[in-house]
Amino acid sequence: MLTATAMGFFEGEIEKAVVLALFVPLIISSGGNSGSQATTLVIRALAVGEVQLADWWRVMRREILAVLALGSILGVIGFLRIAIWSKFSTIYGPHWLLVGFTVGVSLISIVMWGTLAESMLPFLLRRLGFDPATSSAPFVATLVDVTGLVIYFSVAKHWVAERSFSWLEKCRRLWKN
Repeated sequence: MLTATAMGFFEGEIEKAVVLALFVPLIISSGGNSGSQATTLVIRALAVGEVQLADWWRVMRREILAVLALGSILGVIGFLRIAIWSKFSTIYGPHWLLVGFTVGVSLISIVMWGTLAESMLPFLLRRLGFDPATSSAPFVATLVDVTGLVIYFSVAKHWVAERSFSWLEKCRRLWKN
């Protein structure tokens, strides 16, 4: 229900580039999967005493480094998939480069958001006196999914709908040659 609301808010962007809808499952799963993994590791570390509440900044720094690597790898793979596929198909249309940048940048951002939000949530819950294991509830997954869509379509709006990318057109021409 919240996912449909988020997508409805960006209906104009979807209409301008229907191809964006093809990547919604990838976008949703990337943030949720990376966030769930981070939450699981932090909850375990808290449970066995490997980290304490005071270690939240150390954990965040490590997560930032890991998520930059993971997000960048996923972003590059997403972009390359679109770039290579556009050589053999017209499914992404003449603006495949914009779609590729949108997917790549969105994946980096969403993996960063999902991982950092969900890795810090157990610390917050412990601080408030709640069981950190409750942070793996469906509500948290839904929150990351919906915010992931908002990030994705916001990036799409910025890259595809509101910009004139003459330099991207030059890059696209170079790629075709």
